[in-house]
Amino acid sequence: MTADELARACADAMWADDAASSGLGMELVSVGPGRAELAMTVTERMVNGHNICHGGFIFLLADSTFAFACNTYNQRTVAQHCAISFIEAGRLGDRLTACGVEKNRRGRSGIYDITVTRQDGKVIAEFRGHSRTIEGELVPNLDKSGAAAASG
Repeated sequence: MTADELARACADAMWADDAASSGLGMELVSVGPGRAELAMTVTERMVNGHNICHGGFIFLLADSTFAFACNTYNQRTVAQHCAISFIEAGRLGDRLTACGVEKNRRGRSGIYDITVTRQDGKVIAEFRGHSRTIEGELVPNLDKSGAAAASG
């Protein structure tokens, strides 16, 4: 199994149990070792009293992208710390895309940067996540090379 195939298998396993991301209409656009891209369209239920996308939904899109990027090595990984800076507003009907990339990964810790853009290419938010690897695997029964272990 290649690194890209392992990343996809991990993403598929996570997506199958991710009611939050799929329930908000997010789409997993792409995934690879240490990277992920998710997209979401701003709906009426996501717009706040200022008639712009509530920041919590933008954070959720960035956080989900972070989760998929840092869980591409078949080691369960969670957020240790996250921060977001909002730069532009998202509006009703906007298609938001979050692209996440691993900046550093060592031992049980990692740092990931996620950029959220609108369909016109404008950056609306920058997110940095710090990850921590915990016990367990996303795809059980893989050996160290990523191949399925024989059962029996």
